Amino acid sequence: ERGQGTGVIFQPEGLILTNAHVVDGSSRVTVVLVDGRSLEGAVVGSDPITDLAVVRVSSGSRLPVAPLGNSDAVQVGDWAIAVGNPFGLDNTVTLGIISSTNRNASKLGITDKRLDLIQTDAAINPGNSGGPLLNADGEVVGINALVRSGPGAGLGFSIPINRARNIADQIIKNGRASHAMVGLVLQADPRGARVASLLPGGPAARAGLQTGDLITKAAGLVIKDPSQFLKAVEATGVGQPLLVQAQRDGKTISFSLVPVEMAQSLKP
Repeated sequence: ERGQGTGVIFQPEGLILTNAHVVDGSSRVTVVLVDGRSLEGAVVGSDPITDLAVVRVSSGSRLPVAPLGNSDAVQVGDWAIAVGNPFGLDNTVTLGIISSTNRNASKLGITDKRLDLIQTDAAINPGNSGGPLLNADGEVVGINALVRSGPGAGLGFSIPINRARNIADQIIKNGRASHAMVGLVLQADPRGARVASLLPGGPAARAGLQTGDLITKAAGLVIKDPSQFLKAVEATGVGQPLLVQAQRDGKTISFSLVPVEMAQSLKP
């Protein structure tokens, strides 16, 4: 056994949403339902960049599903209910509130994920990973992913269900999720997002952006921090032109970038 976690049945045909790190490296997945049934499952696909995965089980009958809510409607102060199997203690439920709705993973020291997380003080522990974060109506608004240990312990973080639903749909359709990139590293700046470095030959470098440029607009939206620019890139998608406005030496310059697929661009 490599590990344990939790999952959410979101389609009655036996499709389960969980974390990628829960099933990472696993050749077999055993799914134990609340009614005690044990089913063999297979990983449909996983996406390490968002830490999401889809598992399929065959039960011979339609399974009950968890209703998915709208994470865009979640507000700070809302009730939050976490369900999972912390430390192997199955069907554990904890209660708290939503502490933040837009906590970027990079601010938690996680640089290999593309996530803006829901923060909660509902107790989330090892084994809760992949389980649902519910609102007061019992709707899934997040997929529990990690807990802050050490200083500041007691804070848990969940992937918004709207993001999770989109990634799951891509995995079911294509076996993987698509992530657009333009090949630059940004630093926070009070006036926008400053270019710290560029991938040689990447879309941003080919378009003419340079280190030190201050990006102020992208896709017609005012950019106030690097996470907003990343959202503009993802919303534009692979192969579609992205119009970017930047400041250089006091002058405003416009660029047209065409994002490429991250997985392909990072191949050696």
